[in-house]
Order: sequence, then C-alpha cells, then structure tokens
Amino acid sequence: MYFCEPQIWAFKRITGKNYIVDTLSYKTVSANKATVKKEWVLIDAKDQILGRLSSLAARLLRGKHKRNFTPHVDCGDNVIIINAAQVKLTGRKLTDRKIITYSGYPGGQKIKTPAIVLATKPAALVENSVRGMLPKNRLGRELFRNLHVYAGPDHPHEAQQPKQIDLNSIK
Repeated sequence: MYFCEPQIWAFKRITGKNYIVDTLSYKTVSANKATVKKEWVLIDAKDQILGRLSSLAARLLRGKHKRNFTPHVDCGDNVIIINAAQVKLTGRKLTDRKIITYSGYPGGQKIKTPAIVLATKPAALVENSVRGMLPKNRLGRELFRNLHVYAGPDHPHEAQQPKQIDLNSIK
C-alpha cells in the first residue's frame, strides 16, 4: 500500500508511530476437523415450545455460537434432547397443521396431525422440526447425525457428561 506523505504525518501525529499497519497480512482462521472442539449438550424439552427449542438445537448443531464458526465445516456440538413427548405447540397447530409424508408409490401419501405424531412417535416430531432448520446438503445430513432425541427423561449418553442448558434462561 502506498500512502502520501500527509497521510503518514497525520497517522504519526495520532498514533506516534512512523508506519501504517498492513491489514492484508492478517489471515482469517478457518476451523477444520482437527481444530474443532465438540461438546455434548443436554436440553430438557419439558413444557418448551417446539419451534424455539428446534431453532436453539439447530444453532448448537451448526456451531454458530462458537467464535471459530466456519460455514462449510461441522463445528457444532452433539445435542441430546430429552422429554420430547412433553413438548408444546402454540395455538391450534397441534390439531390444524398437517404433516404430509409420501412413500414414493401411487397412493402412498399419508397425512397426519402433530397430535397423532406426538402420541405415536414424539421424537420424530422434534427431529423433523430440527432437520428443517439445518442446511439441505451433505453438511446438513452430517450435522443431523449429532442430534439425539428421546421421548422420556432417560438417555444412554451419561458417559459423555453432557452440559445441561436451561432454555428459560436464554433470551
């Protein structure tokens, strides 16, 4: 970079230094698999709103809360969600919303309400909600493998010593 003499004099007057720092020499550090530190996080879904719970889980899975977030790398945490059967939906979404699945065969389209899914497979409701908030590519499928949802309060990941997060304290 070239600076004219009046700019250098003004810089010297302000900072007391004779040189201007070349900011192009600083590099942005990107995370990779070797430098990422993945943690285990436990979220209790009891009496929590499904969308708010899912958006926080997707953010933790993606790693957007970390300083070294890199969009093309799996730098998120492993998330465990317990008590998925006790999650809430606001308004009339429990009865009015329709979840449509299709098997790929003629006549294979099925329509269910969240109330039916919550009664039969409560973990699937939370999983589908979080999956919809993740990227729709290879990275999103890889991130989804770090999500573990359980209908009850028990989970088999005690050995990982997950850190509990209280959703009510997060604004």
